[in-house]
Amino acid sequence: MSSVLKSAQALKPLFDRVLVQRLKPATKTASGLYIPEKNQEKLNQATVIAIGPGMTNTTTGEVIPVSVAAGDKVLLPSFGGNPVKVGEEEYLLFTDKEILAKIEE
Repeated sequence: MSSVLKSAQALKPLFDRVLVQRLKPATKTASGLYIPEKNQEKLNQATVIAIGPGMTNTTTGEVIPVSVAAGDKVLLPSFGGNPVKVGEEEYLLFTDKEILAKIEE
């Protein structure tokens, strides 16, 4: 199956969905030893790539915006998200309420 997606910028999340990319784990120790891939820990931190416009409040019709913006660093739950592969890169789609926290630097 050939992918139509050429880049992550071609993805525009709908409603309150957030497209993120997990931060890459360290591949070697401080002393320079390489860590085997199976021993690398999966980080629960990610960078927001794109966001949807938000959800519409059913009673007032108002759009409730997403609480994060593209470029933000966020904390993700250990499990969940819908994986999206673009070329060799792996991304995840979460709803706004599934994101645990925004990381301020």
